[in-house]
Amino acid sequence: MKYYRLNNKIICPKVCLIDEENKHIGDIETEKALALAREKGLDLVEIGPKANPPVAKIINFGQFKYDLKKKDRQQKKQQKSTSLKGIRLTPRISEHDLMLRAKKAEDFLTKGYKVKIEMILKGREKAHFDLAEQKMNKFIETLGKKIKIEQNSTRQGNSLITIISF
Repeated sequence: MKYYRLNNKIICPKVCLIDEENKHIGDIETEKALALAREKGLDLVEIGPKANPPVAKIINFGQFKYDLKKKDRQQKKQQKSTSLKGIRLTPRISEHDLMLRAKKAEDFLTKGYKVKIEMILKGREKAHFDLAEQKMNKFIETLGKKIKIEQNSTRQGNSLITIISF
């Protein structure tokens, strides 16, 4: 969270003052602005330190901090989180398990995620990347024609990776 100077920590001689109703009062000496804030039972907060003179506002600092945190939470809520979900396969996967994973991948795709299909090869399977690629293509065919291949099958170490979306 951003640091704000308040009350006696404001060191400049003059401030451009804004009252609690967002009305511009004008350039006032810091002591007078502080006295006005105390008179109203509120805080004097420097919100624009880089201006000349700095902008200060008479507000309840606790409420101000609460509103800032609320705004931050709202922005985080509106940000889209990682839109990539993963499905792991092996070349020896059974037909039933393949169908279950296809159903799960379809579920992810309908929710708007991209799906990263990863086929991990172990031991002697590494010698048969062509069979793994065939199994990967079969899996993609089971998802239907609606899908779009974002990244074709690429070999990365001991695995084969494809990224798809709707």
